[in-house]
Amino acid sequence: MTASFLGQDYLEIRDLTVDFDGFKAVDGVDLTFQQGRLHFLIGPNGAGKTTVVDALTGLVRGTGRAEFRGRDVLTMKSHKIVRLGIGRTFQTATVFEQLTVLQNLDIAAGLHRRAGHLLFARGKVPERVTEALETIGLTALAGRPAGFLAHGQRQWLEVGMLLVQDASVMFLDETVAGMSSDEREETGDLLKRIMADRTIVVIEHDMEFMRRYADFVTVLHAGRVLAEGTVAEIQADPEVQAVYLGTVTEVAADA
Repeated sequence: MTASFLGQDYLEIRDLTVDFDGFKAVDGVDLTFQQGRLHFLIGPNGAGKTTVVDALTGLVRGTGRAEFRGRDVLTMKSHKIVRLGIGRTFQTATVFEQLTVLQNLDIAAGLHRRAGHLLFARGKVPERVTEALETIGLTALAGRPAGFLAHGQRQWLEVGMLLVQDASVMFLDETVAGMSSDEREETGDLLKRIMADRTIVVIEHDMEFMRRYADFVTVLHAGRVLAEGTVAEIQADPEVQAVYLGTVTEVAADA
């Protein structure tokens, strides 16, 4: 394995393969997700983006090696991967709609508490929950049922739930899909605020969002890495342009 990037956390994947009855959804992928940068994982539908994350979070079986803090997460159960510090969101926000924002965060924070020590039993709000509320900008809505939140606010709540779980690696699956332009900007600013001591990987189809906020980009195509680099390098890559049928070129022209 490579050096630890001057003491920073990193998740290093080598030869990751996911096989579904003979179909290789992910085929020998090498990736390094590094702390302190927004790493975007892009590609057309069916490229293998979500399957990569599914394998790294224990939802599907993958072969190869994926090392984080000296452990191979491909050999671990999903709940142990979460406890190791790797968390994710899904394309559709998975919050408890009948519970308040505060209760959702408190339940997520319970990952690090003994059974029976939830919010109602303790009678006070944990400091990490208060800090997460402020970070995601939902302090004023702490008592509102999550089901009444706007689309963007639900996504921010999911990020907050990862924060209170102390997730050091965050996989965010199409976080800005369906958001307004203002919500996308607020989401990008949120990710910039929390990225310094975390490894954040954004799976995204929104090329404008990628162009504005990505520090590093990996393009997947047909289960393999097609290209990697900065936004400028990716936009200039003729293979990437061909895969996206001109989409990336158009984004570059708008820059």
